[in-house]
Amino acid sequence: MEAFSPHAGRAYARNRNYDREGAFAAVSGLSPYLRHRLISEIDVLGAVLKHNSLHEAMPFVQEVFWRGYFKGWLEQHPSVWATYQSDLAEALQDPPRGFYNAVSGCTGIECFDYWVQQLLEVGYLHNHARMWFASIWIFTLQLPWQMGADFFLRHLADADPASNTLSWRWVAGLHTKGKHYLATAENIARFTDGRFQPSGQLNETANAVHEDREHPQVPLARSSTAPLSKAVWVVTEEDCLPPPSEVSVTGVVGIVSPSASAFAQSAVEKTTRLLGGTFHRGHDWSRAILLAVQTAQVSDALCTHLPVGPAANGFVETQHRLALAGVRLHHHIRRYDQLVWPYASKGFFRLKKQIPSLVSELAL
Repeated sequence: MEAFSPHAGRAYARNRNYDREGAFAAVSGLSPYLRHRLISEIDVLGAVLKHNSLHEAMPFVQEVFWRGYFKGWLEQHPSVWATYQSDLAEALQDPPRGFYNAVSGCTGIECFDYWVQQLLEVGYLHNHARMWFASIWIFTLQLPWQMGADFFLRHLADADPASNTLSWRWVAGLHTKGKHYLATAENIARFTDGRFQPSGQLNETANAVHEDREHPQVPLARSSTAPLSKAVWVVTEEDCLPPPSEVSVTGVVGIVSPSASAFAQSAVEKTTRLLGGTFHRGHDWSRAILLAVQTAQVSDALCTHLPVGPAANGFVETQHRLALAGVRLHHHIRRYDQLVWPYASKGFFRLKKQIPSLVSELAL
């Protein structure tokens, strides 16, 4: 973060769209750490604005707020995640022709096959390459977007349920209905410095994907910490930041789902050990939390709010089991999320307009 921050202004704006060979020099590389909140958005924005004016750093600042936008939008439209999961399960029962060639990098489209191998080996793709990849997957290879989103979610070190799902839907033309993203050979050649030139290989005239579904808006959740005084702090793959200062923490337990990436597991384990707690890997989260609560001789556990996604799904049963054992599990929503998510009900423009005032309110 310290190394990148001085370059987050004009240099970033000038070079951020280029996917050059050898390194991701123009981008921050902070996304895996932000994804699991080993660092906070406030920390990153503060470091960047220490070296750059808001005007100069706005392209990068917007990228940070895009992540908050996607989180907040999916929180208010959770049926998108539910239908994505059900559609994915159905598609995986009988994978379409070409799927295995795609995920093994054997399509014959050089750039796409290269990105598959890069994803499998490095666990990262440049953001522009992610857009090209998704467009080729959907419109040229004509594969279900849900299977492509799942492929990313399984292999990206910074894989985030909200950003990933909604970005794929945006490329398909579902997030902004009828407005899709089509990768072109000219654009790929330009922003890879001519490394790849897939002329004649891409479908550059495809129509947007259509769905006959509506996803109603639901109210945002609220923190449930007051008037909490003592609790066991639960570290999850969604948030590895320290607990809120207003709560006296009497114990720490770290939990992670078996499907979490190696990066996520390492992040939770290291954070938990650093806080002097015990780390648990597996499905039975309630047992690990209950043991920590009993050891600390308290009746309350606290974690940050789990956004829509696999971890939140798994916590439904956990919270029920803890309640049966007389343990109250509370959810804390970080201040950044409380400020940003209400502006994420529709398109990004509504949040974008609020960035200067949000930066001011966050004392950045």
